[in-house]
Amino acid sequence: MTTLDSSPSNNGRGSDAWSRPWTHLGIDRRSAGYCRVTFDHPPINAITATTVAELAELVGLIEQDADLNVVVFDSANARFYLAHDDTGHESNRNMRLRVGPAGMRAWPDLLVRLSRAPALSIASIRGRVGGLGSEFLLACDLRFASRENTLLGRFEVGKGLVMGAGPTARLFRLAGRSRALEILLVADDLDGPRAEQYGYVNRAVADDRLDDEVDRIASRLARSDHDVIARTKSYVGR
Repeated sequence: MTTLDSSPSNNGRGSDAWSRPWTHLGIDRRSAGYCRVTFDHPPINAITATTVAELAELVGLIEQDADLNVVVFDSANARFYLAHDDTGHESNRNMRLRVGPAGMRAWPDLLVRLSRAPALSIASIRGRVGGLGSEFLLACDLRFASRENTLLGRFEVGKGLVMGAGPTARLFRLAGRSRALEILLVADDLDGPRAEQYGYVNRAVADDRLDDEVDRIASRLARSDHDVIARTKSYVGR
């Protein structure tokens, strides 16, 4: 369900676009500085052409919104956060091959734009994550995972595939070379505590405290200066 708080002005930038009906996303604009986005595509939140198109549109709104400080991405499904796509589905493949505003194919394009957007992105992870879903997590700025109910998996090598250069570089920066190679090549599922140990997520939080913990952090960031957040993001890792 899509809701929009009447308080954000968005500086007149696309408030109608934020509140339009979304197919795979739920948008909850909690304040001028804070938006919560919920993946809601039963049964497993698989990424389809519609998901890619909506996420690309959403990133465009995030980029243009001078009021927005923080965006939290969570899931309506406690068992699945974000899965891979149907690689055999032609419309999914074609959508990902389209060129986006940053000059890359649609999927890596929206991930790069999200990572560079002035607002801070937070993944609040509960359930299984795999394939392209893992790539989305790596593009977010912060990741908080349910200690008891998180499984992060990479299956590409087992199928003779190679994860893209962008996500691989992001994983290397988080986990270091040896652990990145273990995650990609050994391809064991990582639970919340192991993901925290390896640096894949910032924190593993008890499942019954995850929502409150992420909301506390996001609410604090929502009250911060927008320019300070944007400039700090641009300086870290430059």
